[in-house]
Amino acid sequence: MVFEVLRSTIRGLIDRVRYRTLSREELDRILSDTLLELVAADVAYEVAESIVESVRRSLVSVRVERGSDVGQLVVNTLRSRLLELVDRGSIDIVGAVRAKCSRGEPYVIVFFGVNGVGKTTTIAKVAYMLKVNGVTPVLAAADTFRAGAQEQLEVHASKLGVPIIKGRYGSDPASVAHDAIEYARARRLCAVLVDTAGRMHVDYDLMGEMRKIVRVSKPDLRVLVVDALTGGDAVEQARRFNEEVGVDAVIVAKVDADVKGGSIISVTSVTGKPVIYLGVGQGYEDLKPFNPVEYVDTILGLKH
Repeated sequence: MVFEVLRSTIRGLIDRVRYRTLSREELDRILSDTLLELVAADVAYEVAESIVESVRRSLVSVRVERGSDVGQLVVNTLRSRLLELVDRGSIDIVGAVRAKCSRGEPYVIVFFGVNGVGKTTTIAKVAYMLKVNGVTPVLAAADTFRAGAQEQLEVHASKLGVPIIKGRYGSDPASVAHDAIEYARARRLCAVLVDTAGRMHVDYDLMGEMRKIVRVSKPDLRVLVVDALTGGDAVEQARRFNEEVGVDAVIVAKVDADVKGGSIISVTSVTGKPVIYLGVGQGYEDLKPFNPVEYVDTILGLKH
């Protein structure tokens, strides 16, 4: 079940403090166990610490009568803290595209992410979303490094019926992005979606390449795609891309297979940037706007 590990951890914490008068030592032991369980659910260690500390403060700051139910106090505390961590606002991409297009300029989105996270498929999903909302985007195949990358994006472009701009393998990826933007301007198309190379986030050459693409294309939005199933590596990718090239928003892919659930909390906390969509399947329509309240209430087992 999606997010089951994180849900079980939260339920376990509530059950262990409910209807009990705890000594400081007992509380410390329970919260120490919870910290490790949160980390096992893909919550970054420093983020898990802040969650546990918020519960500690709430329990020691009130006088709990013997036999009273402090479970609701813990739920309220966790709900408030988790919403602080994951609710970083939202971005109306369709509205932003239409607004800029009304001024005669295409809206440019550059997508980052390492190989295997589902970046190219995510770009196709965004293209589909735009098209069903009356906007035809141009795809820029600016991954001129990985063999087959441009062909993969071209398959999606063909299925979606949208134009694609490519370059020779080994050519300057920034020039592909530039050509796609000029193509959109000339034909009064409203959006350009730029695919980029996905070598490892520790690759210094890659980061230099990404910075050049950003300088040339001057994107309206820089989107990082991470894989929910990669746990701590997704957090490190988010941290590094945000430091090196800047990230405006995050899309978390493969959420439908994520039994742990902590990657979303970790990525938003580390970058301070909003998660705007979740990939919840393989179809083009399987891109779901991220709802922070729904996510937190699901983790807490609250009906929504």
